[in-house]
Amino acid sequence: MDDRYTLDKMKKVWSYENRFRKWLLIELSICRVRHKRGEIPNDAMRDIEQKADFDINRIKEIEAETKHEPIAFLTSVNEFVGPAGRFIHVGVTSSDIMDTGLSMQTLDACEIVRDDLKQIYKTLINLALKYKDQLQMGRSHGVHAEPITFGLKMLLFAEEFKRNMQRFEDAVKMMRVGKISGVVGTFAFLDPELELEALKQIGLEAATVSNQVIQRDRHAQMISTLAVIAGSLDKLAVELRHMVWTEVGEAAEGFTKGQKGSSAMPHKKNPISLENISGLTRIIRANAQAAYENQTLWAERDISHSSVERVIFPDSFILMNYLLNRMNNVLENLVVYGDRMIKNMEHSYGAFFSQRLLLELTAKGWSREDAYPLVQKLAHSAVAEKINFEIKVRESDELKELFTSDEIDDIFDYGYFTRHVNAIFKRAGLNVD
Repeated sequence: MDDRYTLDKMKKVWSYENRFRKWLLIELSICRVRHKRGEIPNDAMRDIEQKADFDINRIKEIEAETKHEPIAFLTSVNEFVGPAGRFIHVGVTSSDIMDTGLSMQTLDACEIVRDDLKQIYKTLINLALKYKDQLQMGRSHGVHAEPITFGLKMLLFAEEFKRNMQRFEDAVKMMRVGKISGVVGTFAFLDPELELEALKQIGLEAATVSNQVIQRDRHAQMISTLAVIAGSLDKLAVELRHMVWTEVGEAAEGFTKGQKGSSAMPHKKNPISLENISGLTRIIRANAQAAYENQTLWAERDISHSSVERVIFPDSFILMNYLLNRMNNVLENLVVYGDRMIKNMEHSYGAFFSQRLLLELTAKGWSREDAYPLVQKLAHSAVAEKINFEIKVRESDELKELFTSDEIDDIFDYGYFTRHVNAIFKRAGLNVD
């Protein structure tokens, strides 16, 4: 992954140093259980505990000859440990170490993403509360529908990220497993209790049934969950990008001192962060497809998944960490133009009160079939002639005798559309009294 999209904490999680450190911890946990059982002599266990280490450059050198990373790792470890190395990796297969290690790395990465998700949810809630009463035109099909508030729009996204946190925890639970069950999952040279005890030492549960690998439906769920979160980020980014359009002008990204928007046009202030987010989310969503393909392995295991996971797991988590932080920064520095939101509502000349008028007519005994064409004609003519819809209603021969002036004032009250906003916020668990 390009370093510009890689934050330090997540980079360390997916480093070779951390990968091999996890492997060593797994091997040590197995040895400790075997020592406790009397299968490893005290002096040998002392050497293992005190000397076990590895050299990454040496691992690469050995792998260049053996074409087998776990063997290269074990050879390097044994060079540190000496004769006691014969007690390491007994009855264990490479996937016991590699799959369990991948679970551990993934859980480390999940700790970082969990904090990022909590932060972006908090930021969205803050925006929702700040702009709870800020009127904005609601749009469907890109066309004026009825008024909402910008705070309600942000609350909608906050709730989506709350769901993301829930589904994320489900995926984390699926990945909190390891396996130390041997070459085809039968514990031929191990036993189930050793697996349980060794995995407990490193904070994992045992897969109930395994073959040579942990089954990849778990991994597919993890990457798929990241893809859903990426979809939420893109959805939010696209919504804000629309608001940044010059013709809309309801929001803007923060613009720092010395920042430049174009090599040719000095006036430009572009939503580059939001566009960057939209672009990078595509990679995570594409990675989910690869994770689905990895579910299908031959018999008790083939290696077709391995090369894919070396790419999609680090890249997906590195990008998710970066994207959540970049979006949070956009939100914390978002410039909101409330006056422009109100001004934009004028573009439909009050036609968005059409449903209010329609329902008032039916309340007075009109059939919907009679009321709808009349309201539609008045609304369309208001927009076409650039005359406020309320004026059209007051001048209508069919309606002027039907409603009093006060009733028309009530029909065209903006507050009618937002009178339940507080109730919606309370439903979301927010105190807005």
